[in-house]
Amino acid sequence: MANVDQRELRVVIAGAGLAGTRTAVLLREAGYTGTITVAGAERHRPYDRPPLSKDVLLGTAEGAPLDVDFDALGIELLLGRTATGIDAAARTLLTDAGPLPYDRLVIATGAEALALPGSAGVPGVHVLRTLDDAARLRPLLAARGSLIAVGAGWIGAEVATAARAAGAAVTVLEAAPHPLPGALPPRLTEPMRQWYAQAGARLRTGARVAAVRPGEVELADGEVLGADAVLVGIGSRPATGWLAGSGVALAPDGSVRADDRLRTTLPGVYAVGDCASFPSARYGRRLLVHHWDNAQAGPATVAAQLTGTGDAAYDPVPYFWSEQFGRFVQYAGQHGPDDTLLWRGDPGADGSTGAWTVCWLGPDGTLRAVCAVDRPRDLAQGRRLVQRGARLDPGRAADPAVPLKNALA
Repeated sequence: MANVDQRELRVVIAGAGLAGTRTAVLLREAGYTGTITVAGAERHRPYDRPPLSKDVLLGTAEGAPLDVDFDALGIELLLGRTATGIDAAARTLLTDAGPLPYDRLVIATGAEALALPGSAGVPGVHVLRTLDDAARLRPLLAARGSLIAVGAGWIGAEVATAARAAGAAVTVLEAAPHPLPGALPPRLTEPMRQWYAQAGARLRTGARVAAVRPGEVELADGEVLGADAVLVGIGSRPATGWLAGSGVALAPDGSVRADDRLRTTLPGVYAVGDCASFPSARYGRRLLVHHWDNAQAGPATVAAQLTGTGDAAYDPVPYFWSEQFGRFVQYAGQHGPDDTLLWRGDPGADGSTGAWTVCWLGPDGTLRAVCAVDRPRDLAQGRRLVQRGARLDPGRAADPAVPLKNALA
């Protein structure tokens, strides 16, 4: 782009969530003077998603709009525009409201909630991904109705937290034998199991759902549970189905297969946020990260590529957080099956013994990941140490009184 007059270029961004909006803002901050169009499928102005399972769901906030003055920045915002395809030869983004020609295209369509087979359109069955989803579920909490949450992942735990805070009766069903399957090992999540009971929520693991009907859930063993509403929180998938036949290569998990600069297989087309995976040299594999921090960080790489102001590879230390039953859970890094798990503090058998942290050390003592419960300083220091590839002394690192930054080998 260095040899092209930026004023003549058109950047179109498909997706008006955090990743798409932040890409547009960072382009302007980097001095980009060309045309920028952000097209979003929802009719709401761009908003932040973490409050949906907290303040918005509880009715203490109507939304969490992003603090962006699109007019002042000269960014065209098109709402209610759903991307339907790409005409690569004509360099055009196809939408349900007509084509949008581009010189550079950024795919930022995020992810969509997974549904249980046969649950689509069933009255009283909800997912939580959008502002409209939260608005539909909020009256149940306000009325203190009964809720069954299918899935004890991050969303299930956070919605259960909000529902109990509102006084609703809550049952959480998880097919796996422990909560947060696929995210954390059972040794960590077993203490968290008790958080549900302490909050007055019922957690049932090993409970596989066979069918969902209005007002009830049937388990695989034939048991039927009744509830005023059912929340399906079994995960999400990249919102990339509209890219079929576009020439944009997808990974087996359905994500856009971006390179380490977040470029796709189509010239002049980039991908960022929940819809894109990228190769991590740090962890030696392709990562798909469905968390706020990834949508916040990735746009800087795309903006640098589009403006020619940088060419650094995108290889962040993944980070996420969750607020559950009065605890603040944070995680940074990526742990593997061969890493050694090291405790800092003892959660106790009932999960209530104050704050604690777990570190994962590689075979050479390198800190690979850290999970902290109500120990934000451990998380902040651990995240920086993971970034540096620092090695820790296991004995010192296991002492919760020793700051992690002082536990170097």
